[in-house]
Amino acid sequence: MTELNEKTIVRSVDVTRVFKVDHNEVHALRGVSIEIARNKFVGLMGRSGSGKTTLMNLIGGLDHPTSGAMFVYGQEISKLSDRKLTNLRRHRIGFVFQSFALMPTMSAIENVELPLRLVGMSRRARRQRVMEVLDMVGLTRWAKHRPQELSGGQQQRVAIARALVTRPNLILADEPTGELDSVTGRAIMELFRDIVRHEDVTILMTSHDPVMLEIVDYTYEMADGQIINERAGVAQEKEPQFQRP
Repeated sequence: MTELNEKTIVRSVDVTRVFKVDHNEVHALRGVSIEIARNKFVGLMGRSGSGKTTLMNLIGGLDHPTSGAMFVYGQEISKLSDRKLTNLRRHRIGFVFQSFALMPTMSAIENVELPLRLVGMSRRARRQRVMEVLDMVGLTRWAKHRPQELSGGQQQRVAIARALVTRPNLILADEPTGELDSVTGRAIMELFRDIVRHEDVTILMTSHDPVMLEIVDYTYEMADGQIINERAGVAQEKEPQFQRP
């Protein structure tokens, strides 16, 4: 499988993950096999403890499977060196977390700019790209505000802009609406959907919110470390019009 010429951007094959707690074994994943196509918004649903975050961590190279294989961009990531794995996460995978994970003393611009500093982009090019993604998420007017001056929804939009700024083709969003009210959470999901449609990005999002079923292209439902259901989303049936939030 070649890197981005293939339709599949993430593929797991009979993946298990077992953790040892004291003298006991906890089976967080039990033979999970999924395929995620390029340019799709895919949901991972399930209650707390179902294995969603564990699977997300394996896809992002933050952990390794106990058995089975995980492929991202056609590469079996557990076989990559630390340097190659770091480069993969730094350049080709964006992360969005429930807690926003913003630097409190930095403005929105400075938070979004951080990944570009790590890859050595020039100051002028950094600023141009940062303003592009802040516009994309509807935060141009708040670019110089610090996190405490922004609402929860605005802070999550800053985090999304930061995930997008290096132009990854894959974004992993772990419970990104978990700390937001229902209206703001839905708006964030709709923003994700529009980004997928117009920015050549695949987004995998974990959630227990059933609203996700109305917005994503495809959903995997998990329980007890297994995929128990999978289905196409309502979003497959209609193409939304892109609007700036």
